[in-house]
Amino acid sequence: MSLVRSSNVFDPLSLDFWTSADPLGVVRPLAEQCPVLTNVRVDWKETPEAHVFRADLPGVNKEAARVEVEDGNVLVISGERNREELAGKGGEGAWRLVERSSGKFQRRFRLPRGAKLDQVRASMDNGVLTVTVPKEDVKKPQVRAVEISG
Repeated sequence: MSLVRSSNVFDPLSLDFWTSADPLGVVRPLAEQCPVLTNVRVDWKETPEAHVFRADLPGVNKEAARVEVEDGNVLVISGERNREELAGKGGEGAWRLVERSSGKFQRRFRLPRGAKLDQVRASMDNGVLTVTVPKEDVKKPQVRAVEISG
């Protein structure tokens, strides 16, 4: 069993924190059959109209990235970053240092009430995935003045 330090130990909004943290929230085991990297950095901005997620996915094309909504209110950003061939072709050179991560990645976020899950939009530009989840319009209470008699 391999262990990977969790990158979201202090992120209670992420479902990764609650579902895979150990009792101390320090390390979590990776499944041998499907290791998932959680090193994808995501910014979550809430505007009056929508929730906007931006994920840095350098080297990942849009065909390798997936955006899903599951269980009615969970946003899942996943995909795979392929590793370049480590061995040089026919003596073209050898890698001296490999620091960029590769493999599968996944981040899960529980969306708050009022999100329009049927209108989620996603776009990819220059290695940045942007997911927009519109919010329902908040109805302002109607205030009516009542005349006081007497």
